[in-house]
Amino acid sequence: MNNAGTTHRNKLVMKVSEAEFDRVYAVNVKSLYFSVAQFVPYFRKVGGGSFMNVASTAGVRPRPGLVWYNGSKTSVIIASKALAVELGPDRIRVNCINPVMGETGSLSEFMGMEDTSANCQRFLATIPLGRLSTPQDIANAALYLASDDAKFITGVALEVDGGRCV
Repeated sequence: MNNAGTTHRNKLVMKVSEAEFDRVYAVNVKSLYFSVAQFVPYFRKVGGGSFMNVASTAGVRPRPGLVWYNGSKTSVIIASKALAVELGPDRIRVNCINPVMGETGSLSEFMGMEDTSANCQRFLATIPLGRLSTPQDIANAALYLASDDAKFITGVALEVDGGRCV
């Protein structure tokens, strides 16, 4: 499971430094490159496998102020789909989970403001089910996509978002 992720603070695109941009792409996208380089030879040797990449709803339905984070997560989504096509003949499945914002140490970075109840309510109002994602929500989706019940599913980018992307 590729679950590395970081962001720059929510701010106008012209305020994001090159160092912040480089860090976001190195963690969010280049880490996927390294995972593929390490695991594809192993998966080929054992006759198949399953990659589970964690992107974000930001890659599907971006929020303002997070341009480079949004772009990095879109890159993870399209790379996952392209990998599914290329690696499918080797019985290697590649899927992606797109969680909505969750309660993490980066919540104030995503919001671009202090993580208070009032500020959080503004974001919750954009999620029809009315709450942030939890680690259990993401784990349940990952367990299904990695299981034999999903052995014919590859190239999927599953929103785990309480309806945010609808």
